[in-house]
Amino acid sequence: MNGNMGKEEGLNMVQEGRGTQHPGNVNSFMEKEIFEQPESVVNTMKGRVNFDDLTVNLGGLKNHIKEIQRCRRLILIACATSYHAGVATRQILEELTELPVMVELASDFLDRKTPVFRDDVCFFISQSGETADTLLALRYCKERGTLTVGITNTVGSSISRETDCGVHINAGPEIGVASTKAYTSQFVTLVMFALMVCDDHFSKQERRKQIIHGLKMLPDHIKEVLSLDDEIQKLAAELYQQKSVLIMGRGYHYATCLEGALKIKEITYMHSEAIMAGELKHGPLALVDNLMPVIMIIMRDHAYIKCQNALQQVVTRHGRPVVICDKEDSETINTFKPTIKVPHTVDCLQGILSVIPLQLLAFHLAVLRGFDVDCPRNLAKSVTE
Repeated sequence: MNGNMGKEEGLNMVQEGRGTQHPGNVNSFMEKEIFEQPESVVNTMKGRVNFDDLTVNLGGLKNHIKEIQRCRRLILIACATSYHAGVATRQILEELTELPVMVELASDFLDRKTPVFRDDVCFFISQSGETADTLLALRYCKERGTLTVGITNTVGSSISRETDCGVHINAGPEIGVASTKAYTSQFVTLVMFALMVCDDHFSKQERRKQIIHGLKMLPDHIKEVLSLDDEIQKLAAELYQQKSVLIMGRGYHYATCLEGALKIKEITYMHSEAIMAGELKHGPLALVDNLMPVIMIIMRDHAYIKCQNALQQVVTRHGRPVVICDKEDSETINTFKPTIKVPHTVDCLQGILSVIPLQLLAFHLAVLRGFDVDCPRNLAKSVTE
Protein backbone atom coordinates (compact mmCIF):
# COMPACT_ATOMS: atom_id res chain seq x y z
CA MET A 1 0.00 0.00 0.00
CA ASN A 2 2.64 2.35 -1.26
CA GLY A 3 4.79 1.18 1.64
CA ASN A 4 2.34 2.18 4.38
CA MET A 5 1.19 -1.30 5.24
CA GLY A 6 4.70 -2.65 5.31
CA LYS A 7 5.54 -0.31 8.20
CA GLU A 8 2.98 -1.85 10.54
CA GLU A 9 4.29 -3.60 13.60
CA GLY A 10 6.34 -6.78 13.33
CA LEU A 11 4.91 -8.22 10.14
CA ASN A 12 6.61 -10.97 8.20
CA MET A 13 5.95 -12.28 4.76
CA VAL A 14 3.72 -15.33 4.91
CA GLN A 15 3.91 -17.96 2.23
CA GLU A 16 0.50 -19.57 1.93
CA GLY A 17 -0.06 -23.08 0.68
CA ARG A 18 -0.47 -26.55 2.04
CA GLY A 19 2.80 -27.96 0.70
CA THR A 20 4.89 -28.95 3.71
CA GLN A 21 2.57 -27.60 6.39
CA HIS A 22 0.62 -29.71 8.86
CA PRO A 23 -2.28 -28.59 11.07
CA GLY A 24 -0.65 -29.93 14.24
CA ASN A 25 -2.77 -31.63 16.88
CA VAL A 26 -6.01 -31.47 14.87
CA ASN A 27 -7.00 -33.21 11.66
CA SER A 28 -7.51 -30.21 9.39
CA PHE A 29 -6.34 -26.66 8.88
CA MET A 30 -9.93 -25.41 9.02
CA GLU A 31 -10.45 -26.80 12.51
CA LYS A 32 -7.11 -25.38 13.62
CA GLU A 33 -7.97 -21.95 12.23
CA ILE A 34 -11.42 -21.88 13.84
CA PHE A 35 -9.83 -22.56 17.23
CA GLU A 36 -7.10 -19.95 16.63
CA GLN A 37 -9.64 -17.11 16.58
CA PRO A 38 -9.16 -16.01 20.22
CA GLU A 39 -5.50 -15.39 19.34
CA SER A 40 -6.05 -14.05 15.83
CA VAL A 41 -8.40 -11.28 16.96
CA VAL A 42 -5.87 -10.32 19.66
CA ASN A 43 -3.19 -10.05 16.96
CA THR A 44 -5.53 -7.93 14.84
CA MET A 45 -5.96 -5.47 17.72
CA LYS A 46 -2.42 -5.63 19.14
CA GLY A 47 -0.68 -2.24 19.13
CA ARG A 48 -3.79 -0.63 17.66
CA VAL A 49 -6.43 -0.52 20.40
CA ASN A 50 -5.46 1.11 23.69
CA PHE A 51 -7.94 -0.17 26.25
CA ASP A 52 -6.71 2.28 28.90
CA ASP A 53 -7.26 5.57 27.12
CA LEU A 54 -9.91 4.19 24.71
CA THR A 55 -8.06 5.13 21.53
CA VAL A 56 -7.60 3.30 18.23
CA ASN A 57 -4.67 3.91 15.91
CA LEU A 58 -4.34 2.17 12.56
CA GLY A 59 -0.87 3.22 11.47
CA GLY A 60 -1.44 2.54 7.80
CA LEU A 61 -4.33 5.04 7.69
CA LYS A 62 -3.18 7.87 9.95
CA ASN A 63 -1.82 10.02 7.12
CA HIS A 64 -5.14 9.80 5.28
CA ILE A 65 -7.70 9.91 8.08
CA LYS A 66 -8.60 13.60 7.55
CA GLU A 67 -9.23 12.96 3.86
CA ILE A 68 -11.39 9.96 4.76
CA GLN A 69 -13.40 12.05 7.24
CA ARG A 70 -14.12 14.61 4.51
CA CYS A 71 -15.18 12.09 1.87
CA ARG A 72 -18.57 11.79 0.21
CA ARG A 73 -19.15 8.05 0.84
CA LEU A 74 -17.38 4.81 1.66
CA ILE A 75 -17.48 1.93 -0.81
CA LEU A 76 -16.45 -1.53 0.40
CA ILE A 77 -15.57 -3.84 -2.51
CA ALA A 78 -14.86 -7.54 -2.07
CA CYS A 79 -15.88 -11.10 -2.93
CA ALA A 80 -17.43 -13.94 -0.91
CA THR A 81 -16.39 -14.02 2.77
CA SER A 82 -14.63 -10.65 2.53
CA TYR A 83 -17.85 -9.18 1.10
CA HIS A 84 -19.75 -10.61 4.07
CA ALA A 85 -17.34 -8.84 6.43
CA GLY A 86 -18.34 -5.60 4.72
CA VAL A 87 -22.05 -6.40 5.06
CA ALA A 88 -21.52 -7.28 8.73
CA THR A 89 -19.97 -3.91 9.57
CA ARG A 90 -21.89 -1.58 7.26
CA GLN A 91 -24.37 -0.58 9.97
CA ILE A 92 -21.75 0.37 12.56
CA LEU A 93 -19.68 2.14 9.89
CA GLU A 94 -22.69 4.26 8.93
CA GLU A 95 -23.50 4.96 12.57
CA LEU A 96 -20.02 6.04 13.67
CA THR A 97 -18.76 7.76 10.50
CA GLU A 98 -22.14 9.32 9.57
CA LEU A 99 -21.30 8.57 5.95
CA PRO A 100 -23.27 6.52 3.43
CA VAL A 101 -21.66 3.10 3.01
CA MET A 102 -22.02 0.91 -0.06
CA VAL A 103 -20.97 -2.74 0.01
CA GLU A 104 -20.28 -4.15 -3.43
CA LEU A 105 -19.47 -7.55 -4.89
CA ALA A 106 -16.41 -6.83 -7.00
CA SER A 107 -17.67 -8.72 -10.05
CA ASP A 108 -21.02 -6.91 -10.07
CA PHE A 109 -19.35 -3.57 -9.37
CA LEU A 110 -17.30 -4.04 -12.52
CA ASP A 111 -20.17 -5.39 -14.62
CA ARG A 112 -22.23 -2.28 -13.85
CA LYS A 113 -19.34 0.11 -14.49
CA THR A 114 -20.40 1.69 -11.22
CA PRO A 115 -19.89 5.48 -11.09
CA VAL A 116 -17.26 6.52 -8.56
CA PHE A 117 -15.96 10.00 -7.83
CA ARG A 118 -12.78 11.61 -6.58
CA ASP A 119 -14.31 12.32 -3.17
CA ASP A 120 -15.26 8.65 -2.61
CA VAL A 121 -13.08 6.36 -0.50
CA CYS A 122 -12.96 2.78 -1.76
CA PHE A 123 -11.95 -0.18 0.42
CA PHE A 124 -10.70 -3.40 -1.15
CA ILE A 125 -11.01 -6.38 1.19
CA SER A 126 -9.21 -9.63 0.38
CA GLN A 127 -7.57 -12.27 2.56
CA SER A 128 -4.94 -13.07 -0.06
CA GLY A 129 -4.68 -9.61 -1.55
CA GLU A 130 -4.73 -11.26 -4.99
CA THR A 131 -8.46 -11.78 -5.66
CA ALA A 132 -8.84 -11.10 -9.38
CA ASP A 133 -12.15 -9.21 -9.46
CA THR A 134 -11.23 -7.15 -6.39
CA LEU A 135 -7.88 -6.24 -7.96
CA LEU A 136 -9.60 -5.22 -11.22
CA ALA A 137 -12.06 -3.09 -9.24
CA LEU A 138 -9.12 -1.43 -7.46
CA ARG A 139 -7.54 -0.47 -10.78
CA TYR A 140 -10.90 0.77 -12.08
CA CYS A 141 -11.26 3.06 -9.04
CA LYS A 142 -7.66 4.32 -9.19
CA GLU A 143 -8.23 5.40 -12.79
CA ARG A 144 -11.10 7.56 -11.52
CA GLY A 145 -9.06 9.25 -8.81
CA THR A 146 -10.58 7.79 -5.65
CA LEU A 147 -8.60 7.21 -2.46
CA THR A 148 -8.02 3.46 -2.28
CA VAL A 149 -7.66 1.50 0.99
CA GLY A 150 -6.57 -2.14 1.19
CA ILE A 151 -7.54 -4.60 3.91
CA THR A 152 -5.58 -7.81 3.42
CA ASN A 153 -3.91 -10.63 5.33
CA THR A 154 -0.86 -10.95 3.09
CA VAL A 155 2.12 -8.60 3.18
CA GLY A 156 3.41 -7.70 -0.27
CA SER A 157 0.26 -8.80 -2.10
CA SER A 158 -0.94 -6.95 -5.19
CA ILE A 159 -3.71 -5.13 -3.31
CA SER A 160 -1.23 -4.18 -0.56
CA ARG A 161 1.13 -2.69 -3.13
CA GLU A 162 -1.38 -0.92 -5.36
CA THR A 163 -3.64 0.80 -2.81
CA ASP A 164 -2.86 4.25 -1.41
CA CYS A 165 -2.99 3.07 2.21
CA GLY A 166 -4.45 0.27 4.27
CA VAL A 167 -4.42 -2.20 7.13
CA HIS A 168 -3.08 -5.72 7.48
CA ILE A 169 -5.48 -7.80 9.53
CA ASN A 170 -2.62 -9.85 11.05
CA ALA A 171 -4.74 -13.01 11.34
CA GLY A 172 -1.78 -15.26 10.53
CA PRO A 173 -1.61 -17.81 7.69
CA GLU A 174 -4.97 -19.21 6.65
CA ILE A 175 -4.54 -22.45 4.70
CA GLY A 176 -8.04 -23.96 4.65
CA VAL A 177 -10.01 -22.94 1.56
CA ALA A 178 -13.06 -22.00 3.66
CA SER A 179 -12.12 -18.75 5.37
CA THR A 180 -12.76 -18.55 9.13
CA LYS A 181 -10.30 -16.52 11.17
CA ALA A 182 -9.71 -14.05 8.33
CA TYR A 183 -13.43 -13.21 8.40
CA THR A 184 -13.47 -12.37 12.10
CA SER A 185 -10.22 -10.37 11.80
CA GLN A 186 -11.60 -8.41 8.83
CA PHE A 187 -14.73 -7.76 10.90
CA VAL A 188 -12.64 -6.44 13.83
CA THR A 189 -10.48 -4.33 11.50
CA LEU A 190 -13.48 -2.56 9.98
CA VAL A 191 -14.91 -1.87 13.46
CA MET A 192 -11.53 -0.44 14.51
CA PHE A 193 -11.58 1.80 11.44
CA ALA A 194 -15.03 3.12 12.39
CA LEU A 195 -13.80 3.83 15.93
CA MET A 196 -10.75 5.67 14.61
CA VAL A 197 -12.82 7.89 12.29
CA CYS A 198 -15.17 9.05 15.05
CA ASP A 199 -12.44 9.52 17.67
CA ASP A 200 -13.15 13.27 18.06
CA HIS A 201 -16.97 13.07 17.94
CA PHE A 202 -18.15 14.04 21.41
CA SER A 203 -21.61 12.56 20.85
CA LYS A 204 -20.09 9.15 19.99
CA GLN A 205 -17.89 8.73 23.08
CA GLU A 206 -20.23 6.56 25.15
CA ARG A 207 -20.88 4.32 22.16
CA ARG A 208 -17.13 4.08 21.47
CA LYS A 209 -16.52 3.12 25.09
CA GLN A 210 -19.07 0.27 24.85
CA ILE A 211 -17.53 -1.07 21.64
CA ILE A 212 -13.93 -0.87 22.88
CA HIS A 213 -14.96 -2.72 26.04
CA GLY A 214 -16.59 -5.33 23.78
CA LEU A 215 -13.33 -5.67 21.84
CA LYS A 216 -11.42 -6.17 25.10
CA MET A 217 -13.74 -9.02 26.12
CA LEU A 218 -13.90 -10.55 22.64
CA PRO A 219 -11.12 -13.18 22.97
CA ASP A 220 -12.68 -14.61 26.16
CA HIS A 221 -16.13 -14.60 24.58
CA ILE A 222 -14.79 -16.47 21.53
CA LYS A 223 -13.22 -19.08 23.81
CA GLU A 224 -16.61 -19.53 25.47
CA VAL A 225 -18.29 -20.08 22.08
CA LEU A 226 -15.61 -22.59 21.08
CA SER A 227 -16.40 -24.57 24.25
CA LEU A 228 -19.75 -25.40 22.60
CA ASP A 229 -17.98 -27.61 20.04
CA ASP A 230 -19.27 -30.94 21.44
CA GLU A 231 -22.83 -29.59 21.51
CA ILE A 232 -22.55 -28.41 17.90
CA GLN A 233 -21.10 -31.75 16.83
CA LYS A 234 -24.21 -33.48 18.22
CA LEU A 235 -26.39 -31.07 16.26
CA ALA A 236 -24.40 -31.85 13.11
CA ALA A 237 -25.08 -35.56 13.65
CA GLU A 238 -28.81 -34.78 13.45
CA LEU A 239 -28.50 -32.67 10.31
CA TYR A 240 -25.77 -34.18 8.13
CA GLN A 241 -28.12 -36.31 6.02
CA GLN A 242 -30.31 -33.36 5.11
CA LYS A 243 -30.20 -32.00 1.57
CA SER A 244 -30.86 -28.37 2.47
CA VAL A 245 -30.79 -25.90 5.34
CA LEU A 246 -32.08 -22.34 5.70
CA ILE A 247 -30.27 -19.78 7.88
CA MET A 248 -32.34 -16.79 8.93
CA GLY A 249 -31.66 -13.49 10.66
CA ARG A 250 -31.75 -9.75 10.17
CA GLY A 251 -29.95 -6.55 11.11
CA TYR A 252 -26.39 -7.20 12.21
CA HIS A 253 -26.91 -10.93 11.75
CA TYR A 254 -27.93 -11.11 8.10
CA ALA A 255 -24.21 -11.15 7.26
CA THR A 256 -23.82 -14.08 9.68
CA CYS A 257 -26.51 -15.92 7.71
CA LEU A 258 -24.71 -15.23 4.43
CA GLU A 259 -21.37 -16.37 5.81
CA GLY A 260 -22.79 -19.46 7.54
CA ALA A 261 -24.62 -20.52 4.38
CA LEU A 262 -21.45 -20.05 2.33
CA LYS A 263 -19.40 -22.18 4.74
CA ILE A 264 -21.96 -25.00 4.53
CA LYS A 265 -22.07 -24.83 0.72
CA GLU A 266 -18.30 -24.74 0.38
CA ILE A 267 -17.34 -27.79 2.39
CA THR A 268 -20.47 -29.95 2.87
CA TYR A 269 -22.01 -29.56 -0.64
CA MET A 270 -25.43 -29.21 1.01
CA HIS A 271 -27.76 -26.58 -0.37
CA SER A 272 -27.85 -23.76 2.16
CA GLU A 273 -29.52 -20.41 1.83
CA ALA A 274 -29.37 -17.21 3.86
CA ILE A 275 -32.79 -15.64 4.43
CA MET A 276 -33.34 -12.04 5.52
CA ALA A 277 -35.98 -12.54 8.22
CA GLY A 278 -37.80 -9.41 7.11
CA GLU A 279 -38.34 -11.01 3.69
CA LEU A 280 -39.73 -14.27 5.05
CA LYS A 281 -43.32 -13.63 3.93
CA HIS A 282 -42.18 -12.46 0.51
CA GLY A 283 -41.39 -15.97 -0.72
CA PRO A 284 -39.02 -17.95 1.51
CA LEU A 285 -41.83 -19.02 3.88
CA ALA A 286 -43.05 -21.33 1.11
CA LEU A 287 -39.94 -23.48 1.69
CA VAL A 288 -40.73 -24.09 5.37
CA ASP A 289 -42.27 -27.42 6.37
CA ASN A 290 -41.67 -30.16 8.90
CA LEU A 291 -38.74 -31.54 6.87
CA MET A 292 -36.80 -28.29 6.39
CA PRO A 293 -34.11 -27.45 8.98
CA VAL A 294 -34.10 -23.72 9.76
CA ILE A 295 -31.34 -22.07 11.78
CA MET A 296 -32.55 -18.82 13.33
CA ILE A 297 -30.21 -16.18 14.78
CA ILE A 298 -32.00 -14.15 17.45
CA MET A 299 -30.05 -11.72 19.62
CA ARG A 300 -31.19 -9.10 22.09
CA ASP A 301 -30.74 -6.07 19.86
CA HIS A 302 -32.99 -3.67 17.96
CA ALA A 303 -34.29 -6.52 15.73
CA TYR A 304 -35.13 -8.92 18.58
CA ILE A 305 -38.95 -8.63 18.49
CA LYS A 306 -39.03 -8.83 14.69
CA CYS A 307 -36.88 -11.96 14.73
CA GLN A 308 -39.13 -13.52 17.38
CA ASN A 309 -42.09 -12.86 15.08
CA ALA A 310 -40.29 -14.56 12.19
CA LEU A 311 -39.51 -17.54 14.42
CA GLN A 312 -43.18 -17.87 15.32
CA GLN A 313 -44.02 -17.93 11.60
CA VAL A 314 -41.61 -20.83 11.12
CA VAL A 315 -43.00 -22.76 14.09
CA THR A 316 -46.59 -22.20 12.92
CA ARG A 317 -45.66 -23.85 9.58
CA HIS A 318 -44.27 -26.87 11.48
CA GLY A 319 -40.69 -25.81 10.72
CA ARG A 320 -37.75 -27.28 12.64
CA PRO A 321 -35.89 -24.27 14.05
CA VAL A 322 -32.48 -24.41 15.67
CA VAL A 323 -31.97 -21.11 17.48
CA ILE A 324 -28.66 -19.34 18.04
CA CYS A 325 -29.37 -16.90 20.84
CA ASP A 326 -27.93 -14.87 23.71
CA LYS A 327 -27.23 -17.11 26.71
CA GLU A 328 -29.06 -14.54 28.88
CA ASP A 329 -32.23 -14.76 26.77
CA SER A 330 -34.24 -17.04 29.07
CA GLU A 331 -37.46 -16.39 27.13
CA THR A 332 -36.10 -17.90 23.92
CA ILE A 333 -34.16 -20.66 25.69
CA ASN A 334 -37.22 -21.81 27.64
CA THR A 335 -39.56 -21.65 24.64
CA PHE A 336 -37.55 -23.25 21.84
CA LYS A 337 -35.34 -26.32 21.56
CA PRO A 338 -32.64 -26.82 20.50
CA THR A 339 -30.76 -23.59 21.22
CA ILE A 340 -27.09 -22.70 20.89
CA LYS A 341 -26.36 -20.15 23.60
CA VAL A 342 -23.58 -17.62 23.00
CA PRO A 343 -22.25 -14.86 25.29
CA HIS A 344 -23.74 -11.39 25.17
CA THR A 345 -21.66 -8.51 23.82
CA VAL A 346 -22.25 -5.10 22.25
CA ASP A 347 -24.62 -5.40 19.28
CA CYS A 348 -22.10 -4.56 16.53
CA LEU A 349 -19.70 -7.31 17.67
CA GLN A 350 -22.32 -9.98 18.35
CA GLY A 351 -22.00 -11.20 14.76
CA ILE A 352 -18.50 -12.52 15.51
CA LEU A 353 -19.90 -14.72 18.29
CA SER A 354 -22.90 -15.88 16.25
CA VAL A 355 -20.87 -16.89 13.19
CA ILE A 356 -18.46 -19.23 15.01
CA PRO A 357 -21.16 -21.84 15.78
CA LEU A 358 -21.93 -21.92 12.05
CA GLN A 359 -18.23 -22.37 11.21
CA LEU A 360 -18.12 -25.31 13.62
CA LEU A 361 -21.38 -26.72 12.29
CA ALA A 362 -20.13 -26.59 8.69
CA PHE A 363 -16.90 -28.30 9.73
CA HIS A 364 -18.66 -31.16 11.55
CA LEU A 365 -21.23 -31.61 8.78
CA ALA A 366 -18.43 -31.99 6.23
CA VAL A 367 -16.55 -34.50 8.38
CA LEU A 368 -19.71 -36.57 8.94
CA ARG A 369 -20.40 -36.52 5.21
CA GLY A 370 -16.88 -37.78 4.53
CA PHE A 371 -15.42 -34.77 2.71
CA ASP A 372 -12.00 -33.09 2.83
CA VAL A 373 -12.76 -29.84 4.65
CA ASP A 374 -9.51 -28.16 3.59
CA CYS A 375 -9.80 -28.90 -0.14
CA PRO A 376 -13.44 -28.71 -1.25
CA ARG A 377 -14.04 -29.77 -4.83
CA ASN A 378 -13.75 -27.19 -7.61
CA LEU A 379 -12.51 -24.45 -5.24
CA ALA A 380 -9.16 -22.72 -4.64
CA LYS A 381 -7.99 -20.62 -1.71
CA SER A 382 -7.41 -17.55 -3.84
CA VAL A 383 -9.36 -16.81 -7.03
CA THR A 384 -6.75 -15.14 -9.20
CA GLU A 385 -8.28 -15.47 -12.65
